[in-house]
Order: sequence, then C-alpha cells, then structure tokens
Amino acid sequence: MKALIVDDERLARRELMTLLAEHDEVEVVGEAVNADDAYQKIKELQPDLLFLDIQMPGKTGFELLEMLDKVPTVIFTTAYDEYALKAFEVSALDYLLKPVQPERLRESIGKLMARNKGEEGEEEADEQPQNGQARPHKLGPDDQVFVKDGDRCWFVRLSKVRLFESDGNYIKVYFDNYKPMIHKSLNALDERLDDKVFFRANRKHMINLNWVENIEPWFNGGLMVTLQGGEKVEVSRRQATRFKEMMSL
Repeated sequence: MKALIVDDERLARRELMTLLAEHDEVEVVGEAVNADDAYQKIKELQPDLLFLDIQMPGKTGFELLEMLDKVPTVIFTTAYDEYALKAFEVSALDYLLKPVQPERLRESIGKLMARNKGEEGEEEADEQPQNGQARPHKLGPDDQVFVKDGDRCWFVRLSKVRLFESDGNYIKVYFDNYKPMIHKSLNALDERLDDKVFFRANRKHMINLNWVENIEPWFNGGLMVTLQGGEKVEVSRRQATRFKEMMSL
C-alpha cells in the first residue's frame, strides 16, 4: 500500500518514516510539507494512504481533503489532542497523537490491513493500463469523498449518497440523515462520477440509480422517481428515454 506523509515538521516526518520501515505492508512513496505540496503529490503519486497532520501553516489537513475529488484512506497525525474528537467525527481510519508510539502505529496498520483484506485484487484489475496508459478514473460507489459543512466533516463512500442537488454555487449531498452543502457545480461533478451509477435526472439533480425505489409517468413525457430516502426527483423528458434504457424499462 502506497503512503504519503503530510507534515510541516521535518523531524516528525523522519520519525514516522523510521517507524514505518518496520511495516512491509506500507510503502512510503513521498513526503509533503503543506497542503498545497500534498495536493500536487497526491495527483502525481496516487497514494492509497495519507498520514496527515491537521494543523499546518497555510491550509489545514481538513482543507486539503476538501480540495480532493477522491480521498485516500486517512490516518491523522497531530500533536494537538483537542482535534481527536473532530478527527473521529470524520470517520478517519485512525488518529495518532505525536510523538507517534510504535504500538499505536502497529494498531493502525492492523486496522488498515483488516479493512482492505480481499479488496486488493479488485483494485489492481480496475487499474490495469490500456495501450501503456492508465484509464481515466471515474468516481464509483466504492470511492470515498470528504464533505465539510461548517464545523462538521464526513468521509462518505459514494454508494451511500443517494442524491446530489444543485443550489446556486453549491451542491447539497444527501446521505444517511444528512444534507451538507459543498462548494462545487453539478456540471463539474457530472464529469467525475461514473454515469453507470449516477444519473443526471435534470438540470438540478443527479441520482444514484441504486437508490431508486419507484418510477411513475409524469407530465410532458417525463418521469417521477422516488428514492429510498423518500425524496422525489423529476426526470426530464429529454432524459427519460435514456433513464428507461439504463433501468431496463
């Protein structure tokens, strides 16, 4: 598993590198000194795992996660215990207080291996290059994204998102009992998501086809879709034919 260490303190990066040398399961492919540096290296190196400091000069670790379309697995590393609760609220894999203790790191790696058991072969098959080049990656149900709304933060697997709703320059994300807002356009999101799972129903809504519960005819040749969460979304007449094809109607 490829890991990137993100920390503005050189000594902290060195100490963690030394500890990780004892774990063959993790290959450290790079280091980053701040959020902007990390953003570029994540795009270049495509790590599976981030060891991420929260408080750094400039942008915080949370702000870095907001910049990413697809978020790797995250283990937070920080000297500030006050951030522990917030880190767990966003469902990170683990939280390590600096200086990192070898036993705590061993526990984190154990959690990582247990969670990823059985997934490696599927991921490798999905990433096989074609004609010597990697295929552009569309975000699918198994990918996770980072959502921050005010002081609340979540890591959300896309399979749990049933609806995206455009609201001006923001998108409302429907999952579980939450509806946080993110600063993105629906058009930009449409380009990144797997269109076999996420369907653009109309100008304002994109639905997860796996959450469709009921479909009924609607005005002017359109359709009305009810999702398992209870939301009703109109499929425009322009999109209705394609929607029927995808749902095998």
